[in-house]
Amino acid sequence: MILCKYTMEKKVIFLATKHTLDQIRKDIEKHVGKNVVLRANKGRKKMIVRRGILENTYPSIFVVKIDDSNCTRVSYSYSDVLTSTVKLQICTKENMNENMNENMNENMSVS
Repeated sequence: MILCKYTMEKKVIFLATKHTLDQIRKDIEKHVGKNVVLRANKGRKKMIVRRGILENTYPSIFVVKIDDSNCTRVSYSYSDVLTSTVKLQICTKENMNENMNENMNENMSVS
């Protein structure tokens, strides 16, 4: 069941349900163990872009192991993906080098 709300302009806005978050979780679960590019909005015009491995999924969160010397792990909720606070891009062999070049440019331009 999808809930909707009418605004004053008679536009329909769809609200997320538990089913929506379950679907996001299932989509992310398919890619456990794969390389990903993580883009996270940290607020106040701060974006982080990192490469890592999608390590595990849990009922409310997923964990990404960041490729750095400190073996950092970060976790985000599925609602972060829903609200576009976090974006995941699955790396394939074709786009791995492309993503790396793009990340270098974004890290230089975004502070």
